[in-house]
Amino acid sequence: MSELAILDQKLPAHLRSLDVLDETTKALMGSTGGTNKRISIEGGVWRMLVNGNEVARNEERSMNVVIVAAAPKVSRTFYAGVYKKGVATHPDCWSADGDKPDATAKFPQSKMCSSCPQNVKGSGQGDSRACRFSQRLAVVLENDVGGGVYQLTLPSQSIFGEGEPGKWPLQTYAKMIGSKGVPITAVVTEMRFDTDSSTPKLTFKPARFLETDEFNLALEQGKTDAATKAITMTVAQMDGVDSKPALETSKPEIKEEDEVEEVESAEPVKRSAKKEEAPAPKKSLNKLLEEWDDE
Repeated sequence: MSELAILDQKLPAHLRSLDVLDETTKALMGSTGGTNKRISIEGGVWRMLVNGNEVARNEERSMNVVIVAAAPKVSRTFYAGVYKKGVATHPDCWSADGDKPDATAKFPQSKMCSSCPQNVKGSGQGDSRACRFSQRLAVVLENDVGGGVYQLTLPSQSIFGEGEPGKWPLQTYAKMIGSKGVPITAVVTEMRFDTDSSTPKLTFKPARFLETDEFNLALEQGKTDAATKAITMTVAQMDGVDSKPALETSKPEIKEEDEVEEVESAEPVKRSAKKEEAPAPKKSLNKLLEEWDDE
């Protein structure tokens, strides 16, 4: 029997909720970079990547996960260069909060996102904006809640909009879950590719509630270093990319100017506040799932 046979056994449940490669282990291994995992939806396929290398893919139309953490705000990302399929590069400018360029952005395009010329309709291809919205999530797989934490970065068309029952974009889905008084970490979320979209687009719906042990694991996963990295780092940072942004020769001049008028696209518009209603009585978990199935 191999001297390492004990390590080939299934990891105990109390260890699966940890970042196994902690700082002590990585220091003794001579490594400080760690292992970064993410899920890519490029090409309408679920791609599992570890430090930028694709290790597995799933061509099913749907995937069940548990959302254990999310960036507090929708972020923005601007690339000056031409996109190359399968190649992750550092953005020229990006914003974690959607209000101002991040301090680490090499070539900020404006002092504020609201006055940025890359935020104007038509600055990108066709009528699109050159600066794109995205939402970073930290997720775990339904069948391995205590296992690896993955970054999932969603494009704007998977975030905003009304959707339809059982096929909601992320924000509408979260509102549906929240309106029932249920935390999104307490449910298994089905992510499904929208086959009517010409580019990768996901829709969301609840699949089931987590069991008690699964829920406790999910809560712990949301506190791990891996979850923090998933919701704060860019794709290029997760992949350990060394390449420079496209604007590497000169930094664009940022001028004081009037704010550019926000042009509404797929993002939600501000609506007048509705009259506050009395909270609905609490319902059982099974009853809530039955209602979701009927909608």
